[in-house]
Amino acid sequence: MRPEQPTTAPAEPALSCTGIVKRYGDVLAVDGLDLEVRCGECFGLLGPNGAGKTTTIEILEGLLAPDAGRVRVLGCAWGEQDDALRARLGIHLQESQLDEKLTVIETLRLFRSFYPRGRSVDAVLELLELDGKRRSWVGKLSGGQRQRLAVGCALVGDPELLFLDEPTTGLDPQARRQLWAVLQSYRAAGGTVLLTTHYMDEAHVLCDRIAIVDYGKLVSEGSPDELILSIGAPHIVEVAFAGGAESQSADLQERLAALPDVDTVRAGESSGAWTVTAAALHRTLPALARAAAEMGTEIETLATRTATLEDVFVALTGHRLRDD
Repeated sequence: MRPEQPTTAPAEPALSCTGIVKRYGDVLAVDGLDLEVRCGECFGLLGPNGAGKTTTIEILEGLLAPDAGRVRVLGCAWGEQDDALRARLGIHLQESQLDEKLTVIETLRLFRSFYPRGRSVDAVLELLELDGKRRSWVGKLSGGQRQRLAVGCALVGDPELLFLDEPTTGLDPQARRQLWAVLQSYRAAGGTVLLTTHYMDEAHVLCDRIAIVDYGKLVSEGSPDELILSIGAPHIVEVAFAGGAESQSADLQERLAALPDVDTVRAGESSGAWTVTAAALHRTLPALARAAAEMGTEIETLATRTATLEDVFVALTGHRLRDD
């Protein structure tokens, strides 16, 4: 008989919460949320403003106490050994107010002094590509340089777990990609990241898994590719018909839904526009042209593309990821 193989207990997640609830008066900001972040992954938390993302992050960081539920961070619960736990975390808040009268290197040295151990300031400057700005005043930095410095302040303590609340909001594309490279380097060294962002492309590039939340509840969770497959069709057809508002009819919606390999049909934001998800364009598009001819109308504009996380978000929540 083959000897029984020893079993290995699964590693405890870096971060978990079960049934957390947070109310502000009559407003239920977080409604029984369950999340789990595995060690070594980048986990994305997506949702519109008002969905409860920042409140959730602040509860997980120990900045807010939940009204109900359980939180564990790196094997600990808040209220047990808070100082020791905070020394193992790096936190980038949605708005970081750094002293503009300090230089870059003074700022990093200050934050490094808060931790019992950490990285050398020179190593962080090199990682941030800010070595040439070490003697510059914080108030003289560009927006992208300030954001990288703020992330550097979270990294200088060599954290095991990094919280990033919308770290690239307002940055130009080049500055965003520079910051992505910093985070990818941190991940490559074994770090764990919890990230909130309003940029779907950013989530797709950086995140191993994503949770979509709305009204304080978990709507869906999975890898970016799993979420895209979950909407049932890999292709998006955006079509507008001649006739403007006349084409926005229940009859037309039914005709579009009946086309071969069509999964969903949604009225677009402009008059006469429709968004169709389809599994096989080579069957859907010819049938779409025939349907337009049978209805006595013409296709005014037509575009096709591969489904994205933005399409997943719209399909699951009924609206786009809001920035306002």
